[in-house]
Parts: sequence; C-alpha cells; structure tokens
Amino acid sequence: MSDTFRNLVDGAWTDAATGQTFGVTNPADPTDIIGTFPNSGPADVDRAAEAASDALGSWSDTPAPQRGRILREAGDLLSNRKEDIARSMTREMGKPFFETKGDVQEAIDTAYYAASETRRLFGHTVPSELPDKMNMSIRQPVGVCGIITAWNFPVAVPSWKILPALAAGNTIVFKPSEEAPHSGRLFVETLLDAGLPDGVINIVNGAGDAGEALVEHPEVDAVAFTGSYEVGTSIAETCGRLNKQVSLEMGGKNPMIVMDDADLDLALEGVIWGAFGTTGQRCTATSRLICQEGIHDEFVEMIEEEADSLVLGDGNQDDTDVGPLINEAALDNVSGYVDTGQDEGATLKFGGNQAHVDGLDGYFFEPTIFTDVTPDMRIAQEEIFGPVLSVLTVNSYEEAVEVANDTKYGLSSSIYTEDIQKGFQAMSEIDAGITYVNGPTIGAEAHMPFGGVKGTGNGHRDGGWAAFEFFTEHKTVYVDYSGQLQKAQMDSVEE
Repeated sequence: MSDTFRNLVDGAWTDAATGQTFGVTNPADPTDIIGTFPNSGPADVDRAAEAASDALGSWSDTPAPQRGRILREAGDLLSNRKEDIARSMTREMGKPFFETKGDVQEAIDTAYYAASETRRLFGHTVPSELPDKMNMSIRQPVGVCGIITAWNFPVAVPSWKILPALAAGNTIVFKPSEEAPHSGRLFVETLLDAGLPDGVINIVNGAGDAGEALVEHPEVDAVAFTGSYEVGTSIAETCGRLNKQVSLEMGGKNPMIVMDDADLDLALEGVIWGAFGTTGQRCTATSRLICQEGIHDEFVEMIEEEADSLVLGDGNQDDTDVGPLINEAALDNVSGYVDTGQDEGATLKFGGNQAHVDGLDGYFFEPTIFTDVTPDMRIAQEEIFGPVLSVLTVNSYEEAVEVANDTKYGLSSSIYTEDIQKGFQAMSEIDAGITYVNGPTIGAEAHMPFGGVKGTGNGHRDGGWAAFEFFTEHKTVYVDYSGQLQKAQMDSVEE
C-alpha cells in the first residue's frame, strides 16, 4: 500500500476540500508508487492563504536575526538529512543520486546564505537637504508570497525562493510540482523541524487549478514561478491585471560555443554533462552546441564516443550516469522532436530512440545528437527538455554569437576558448542572464543571481541579494527633529 500525504495549512496536515487525490510513481519503475497527494482546488488555496495572512504580522515582527537562526537550523537539518532526502528525490523524479545530493546541497548553501543576510537587510541612510532632519529607507516584506516551482530541482529551486522570502519576513503558500510533491514536502518538513511557526509556510498540492487559484487569490501579494514559458506568461498576464508583483523563470535554449582554440577535453566534459545530465531536463541544459568549423568533426566524434559510454538506469544505482525522463508525456515529447529534427533535414548522428534498461520499464531515452542543424529549425529554437543536443557549425566568433542570440530565450550560455579577448567579449555580447567562460551552461552558486533575459524571465532573479530585492519593498522615512515646519520643506511640497 502506498503512503498518503496531505496539504499543510496553519501547521496541520489536512486533506483537500475537493476530496480528490493523484498518484506519483517512480519514473525509472512506474510500478513503484511513491504515494497519493491531495488534488487541491480554490477552497484549499483559500485556507492556506488565510493562514499565511494571519501569520504575517507575528513573523514579520520577529527580529530578522531570530528568523535567521531558524534558517540556519534548517540548513543544519538539511545537511544531516542530505543523503536520505536525495535518495527520496531520485526515486521520485529520476535523476542520479550524485545529482540529487547536489540539489540538496544548493538548498543547504541557500539556507546559510539567507540566514546570514538577516543581519544585512540594508536600507540607506543619506544626508537631508534640510538642517535637523534625517532621511533613510528601510526594507519591509512584500507580504504573502505564492511560490510555484518545477519538478526537476524540487528542493534547490524552492529553496532559492522560499528561504530569502522567509528571511525577509514574508509568509508562504507553496505549490510544488505535481510531478515531485514529496521532495517539496521533505524540504518543508525541515523548516518546521527547525522551528518555523505555524502558518508561516503552507503547502497546497495539485495541478493547474491550484496554481491558478494561488495566483489569483486576493491575499497573495506576490508570485514567484519557475516553469514553462506558456504557463509563466499566463501568470504574468494575471498578475498584471491584478497589479501583483511577479518573478518568472521560464526556461532556455542554451548555447555552448566551442572555438577552434578551445581545450576540447575540457569542452567535452562540459557538453556531456550540460546536455545529458538530468537527462537534459534542466532549464540550463546545453541544448545547442555551436562549433567553429575547424574542430567540428573531431569534436562531434569525441562527443559520440563519450555519449556511448554513459550508463542509463535507476538513479539510485551507483553506476547510473543518466536517469529516466519524468513521465510518458515527456517521452512522447522528446520522440516527437527527434522526428521533427529529421523531417527538417538535420542528421541524426547518435541515439534518437527510447532506451530499454534491463529489469526496468521506465521512461528512458538515449542521449541524442543532431548535426547539420540550422538556426531556423525547431530543434534549434524550441526547448525540448530532454537529452537532445543540436550541433550547429559557424565560421567565426561573430557568427557564433549571432547564432547564440537567435532564440527567444536568454538564460544560460557558455564559450570555450583560450583567447581571453573573445572570452571577455562574450560576457557582454551574448544575450543571456548567465555566461560561463570555459565551463558548461549548468551550475549555480547560492550567493549569485540566477535568471535570464528575453523570453526566459521578466527582470527578476533568484539567488544572491537579487532575491531579496524581489521579496522586500523599500519604505522611505523622514525624521524632522528641528521642532518647526521648515519653509524649504513647504516650497518642496508646493512644487
């Protein structure tokens, strides 16, 4: 019998008002049932939002360093539970254990970083234009924050949003992905065990109905979302109509440029893990390889040989390099793009088929490489979210940058070159929120901003101090200790 899980509202685990549930299975072995979860609706969101609203006053009044102590304790608990959470995460969403441990580590790092910033929630104190007057600004929480995240980093990405929001004094209604709700629950349990008060964080499980109700709820003051472009832009439209703050991270079509002078062994490691790590199911995955003509043939052969050595299997087996896709729909989607690439005239150089792993009936797909790809092809423009690498050929650095910038997305990018001038040029000339020099398109550090431009985002960032800029508002304060109404101040008002 599978486990039954519930929503979290005001510190209590509760069933959905809808009475409906959904099941979650192991993508490496769909006969392995993780459990059933509430399929929530507007009434459940209403209860969670009211609990978060009721808890807001006391939590925001809690001294920030005291909030930080709770977050630091959460970091300690995550560190102690790292392997257990990672094992559960791999079982739920498929990526290998060595990757899920990294996922949890990002949450640990974010917890410690967010805790440290509770002693540095800086405003500004500046000179006044007038005598006997003081001017300053302070930071205040936004309010109740709706957090909606994807399944592929089901602990790290929620931590990037939830922990800074809590540090700043906000309260939370969290809707984890319906594909990986158990991982989100394990993360929240550590916050509760660390001493987070009732109602400060609430979980509402479910799919689109729950997400839509959360975005539209009048008690929710801000929404932070990671997911698809289509859903993100819909959320932006709703938040625009309701005048709500919204932070969006909506994926990418990330280029890796490899110049003729690159260290090919280094670039090989980058493209293999950038393209096929997490089975290509990363918003930062290396989905386009832009090769200068002189090294194209040699480098593609190197990639084929290395891809052929990758072991597909259950991520909780020690020898597994690449796990399954998340579900059958993803398998169909990736297969469809392989057909599309061939129909458009690209050459299927390697892979391209559903993979069969002994003893498992999961959603496995071969690492896949296309060559003879042109920038106008769909496989060079659209986010596939699978282990599919499109290889494009260019003659020069200038052409490489032009091709790299020729998509609607702008999340991550990289360039491999021994030419320091080209490396620094790429930092400013590639249209992306992130650029790596001699590194893959994947990876993040807790104290650095994470996010993109163009169709990837709307100007906000996870990570680093940038997250606090979204989850706080400025309040300007004037203190007049002159004891009189100053004429210069009256003149300013009249103007």
